[in-house]
Amino acid sequence: MKILSKHLYIVSTPIGNLDDITFRALEVLKNSDIILCEDTRRSIKLLSHYKIKKKLISYHKFNEKKQLTNIIEYFNEGKILSLISDAGTPLLSDPGRFLVNQCVKNDIQITPIPGVSSITSAMSISGFKDQFLFYGFLPKTQNELDKVLISLSQNHYTQVFFIPSKKINFYIINFKKYFSGRQIVIAKEITKIHESFIREDVDSLKTFKNILKGELTIIISESDKKAKNFDEEKIVYKAKKYLKKYSLKDTVNLISEIEKINKKKIYKLCLKIKNEKNF
Repeated sequence: MKILSKHLYIVSTPIGNLDDITFRALEVLKNSDIILCEDTRRSIKLLSHYKIKKKLISYHKFNEKKQLTNIIEYFNEGKILSLISDAGTPLLSDPGRFLVNQCVKNDIQITPIPGVSSITSAMSISGFKDQFLFYGFLPKTQNELDKVLISLSQNHYTQVFFIPSKKINFYIINFKKYFSGRQIVIAKEITKIHESFIREDVDSLKTFKNILKGELTIIISESDKKAKNFDEEKIVYKAKKYLKKYSLKDTVNLISEIEKINKKKIYKLCLKIKNEKNF
C-alpha cells in the first residue's frame, strides 16, 4: 500500500494479545515519521515487539491542545503521522477527537486503519441483539450515575460500557437498580491469558469478594419492552427513599423513568406520602 504524506492515520492496535494486529497497521506504523501515543511507555512495548523504531510523541487528553501547533507543523513539512491509543481503536473513549476535527479544518486527510476493539469483541460473544448503544466510561459519582442510568434504562437496545474493575461492585448495585430483568456479560482481560466472560441475569448477579484486574467491558442485554404493572408497595418504598434526597418533582420523574409508569399515578402517591409526617 502507498503511505501518503499530510495524512493522519488512525491505527488500531491490540487490546492484549500482541498478535492481534493487521499487516496494514504494521505497514503504516513502519512508514510513519511520527507516531502519536496515548502513553509512550505502553506503546513502545508493542512497537519494540515488531522492531519498529520511530519518533514517538505523547498525545493524551491533558496535552492535546498544547501539541496541536507542533503537529500541524509536522503535517506542513510533509510528515506522515499515525495516532494510536494504549489499546484498541483510537477515539473510542480515548483521546483524538480534537485532533481529528482540527485536521478536517486544515484539509488534512484522515485515514482509518481498522482493527481490534473491545466493544465489538465483547458484543460478538454476548449472544445479545446486535442493535446496541455504546456509552463508554460511566460516571464515577452516584448523583451523576443516577442521571445517566435513568436515561439509559429507557433505551431498549443492548448497551455497552467501560468500567474500571476496582469499582465493579459499585456499578453492579446500580445495574440491579436500573436494568432489572435484563442479562449481563462482564468481559474481563479480553485476548489475554486470563480472559474470561461472566454471564448472569442482572437480578441474580452478586458483588465480587475479590478485586478484579484491568478495565472491564460490560454488556447489558436488550429489554423485552413489556410494560410493568403498578406495584404500589414498591412505589411507596422508593418514594419514601427518594423524597428524603430529592424534591417531589424529581422523585416523580425518577420513579416514572425507572418503572416506566404514568407520572399521574406516581404523583398522587408521592404527594400523599410527602404530606404525611415522619415518612
